[in-house]
Amino acid sequence: MTTPARIVWLFDVDGTLLLTEGAAREAFACAVRERLQVEDDLKDIAFAGRTEPLILGDILRKHGRVLEHGDEARFWDSVFGHIRGLLQPARGRLLPGVTPLLDRIAAEPGWVLGLLTGNMTEMARIKLAHFGLAHRFAFGAYGEQAESRDALARRAVAEAGRRYGVPPRRCVVVGDTEHDITCARAAGARVVAVATGGSTRAELEALAPDLALDDLGDPAPLIAWARGVAAGE
Repeated sequence: MTTPARIVWLFDVDGTLLLTEGAAREAFACAVRERLQVEDDLKDIAFAGRTEPLILGDILRKHGRVLEHGDEARFWDSVFGHIRGLLQPARGRLLPGVTPLLDRIAAEPGWVLGLLTGNMTEMARIKLAHFGLAHRFAFGAYGEQAESRDALARRAVAEAGRRYGVPPRRCVVVGDTEHDITCARAAGARVVAVATGGSTRAELEALAPDLALDDLGDPAPLIAWARGVAAGE
């Protein structure tokens, strides 16, 4: 175990930290064309808040296909290659307040930045590197590491305990979908819901997160709340 911490933050990526403006769905569609020889814009496939292996499973069921182990690896390589090409400088953006918030969290003694994302490890790395955030996070839990979002959250919280001695109640999941709220609850963690994805603040508040925000543009309420968590409130 490394130095004990007071809070471990577990940030979702898409819709919470950044938007790719459809590049991720397009990368999947390009891989479907390349590897399955099928034209499909995937507009009827749910992406938000879900792990990418589950998304792939939905695509394969839709088209009645099965990938062998080697074929699956090649499919993911195709997705990663296309997302690199699609994330041009003019496409996608960081969401309001993200960089100042990460700066504020990093400056607090004993606060650790981590990731909890349905993205595959390489997909998350590509997106975060594109926006200059890849170096910000001490560790992460990624889409290929668990069979469900709830199991992934439990894995992330367990890793926070192993690395930093932080109990679940001082792990804070930050996300923009109902899946972020439910997985945090499944892992015994706190959860901050931010209405920068496809859900409204009212919809998120109906699921009773510990804190709900319109966006991350003003870090003060979140930092104040988190200091209370760190103090054991």
